[in-house]
Amino acid sequence: MTPSALANSSEPERKRMQPRILIADDQPDVQRALALLLKGHGYTTEAVSSPAELLEVIALREFDLLLMDLNYARDTTSGREGLDLLTHLRTLADIPPIVVMTGWATVGIAVEAMQGGVGDFVEKPWTNTKLLEILQKQIALGRDRRESALRAARENRAHHEQDREIGEARSIQEGLLPKDIPQLPGYEIVGAWQSARVVGGDYFDVLSFDDDTLGLCIADVAGKGMPAALLMSNLQAAVRGLATSALALDDLCARWNALLCRNIAIDRFITFFYAQLSGSRRELRYVNAGHNPPVVMHADGSHHRLEEGGMVLGVFASQHFAVGTTLLAPGDRVVLFTDGVTEAGNVDGEEFGEDRLLEVLRENRAANAQEIQQRILSAAADHSRHNWTDDATLLVLAVS
Repeated sequence: MTPSALANSSEPERKRMQPRILIADDQPDVQRALALLLKGHGYTTEAVSSPAELLEVIALREFDLLLMDLNYARDTTSGREGLDLLTHLRTLADIPPIVVMTGWATVGIAVEAMQGGVGDFVEKPWTNTKLLEILQKQIALGRDRRESALRAARENRAHHEQDREIGEARSIQEGLLPKDIPQLPGYEIVGAWQSARVVGGDYFDVLSFDDDTLGLCIADVAGKGMPAALLMSNLQAAVRGLATSALALDDLCARWNALLCRNIAIDRFITFFYAQLSGSRRELRYVNAGHNPPVVMHADGSHHRLEEGGMVLGVFASQHFAVGTTLLAPGDRVVLFTDGVTEAGNVDGEEFGEDRLLEVLRENRAANAQEIQQRILSAAADHSRHNWTDDATLLVLAVS
């Protein structure tokens, strides 16, 4: 609000919005003249007579502008005291805009004052209209700078809060992943999670039921950040609490789905793949609930996808799931993955894609599970120049 607009405001608003100016001058008549002029144009003022008093007052109260003389010793005209004061003020935080006044102005003093952080320069005796124009301009600039600083501070706090949230979500997500993956004779199973800067809701697990049966699952929550990580924590608890080799897979998925529907937001859902591996029978029975179909790559380079199942979890409380079965042969490689792998994009927006994933898998089908996992992630990272926009999760099963 400009001083001229104050007359249209209420009395409390005028008091709150009146610009405050600190006048620093050792001449009482100058102080009185400036105070009278500025009061008549909607400003409130306070006056001090020395550099020491100025520093004391400005440390205690806030002002919109500092209007200060450069000369305080009556027997000098160098402006040195004022210039030294400017040097000191420049070391302080949150100093308002400064306009200097001197009756001994020279170009050299003006230049040095400007270098000391002065917004503008006025000679004594001053012209009222010119002085008021300068003050109004400098106060407006000062308020703009303060608003910009406040916005920057708010954005900085928001950024730190976001980083804190991401860190917490990452810790939750890391805690969901198995530290040691159980194995069966004749098989090698490895898992990997390549995290992005923005945490998502990827999850994988391998559960040991007995000496011949494992449960394998991979999932991805729609969304990112803390909500996705917390929802994935909910899924992990449900999986580990209900999973058993005695229950049919379709019944298990129906129970997990019903449980999630009671605890999930309307705009959330989970893609999920769950399988049970029977080691001695080389049989993989599975349910795919809307997840990227895992790949079974055969030793001869042919492949098929694991697609049987149903819809994603967490949307419809009552739904049925189909159970798929695939027999594994020596040399088969099974790759479970989330869309963070295939959607890793380059600078042109081109995704890594499932065709590249299949190509890498086909070229490395004779490699062990660890090598396949590393080569897939390496190829996706090279394609995206390591700019992961979503978490990329892999679970690789090799049959020997």
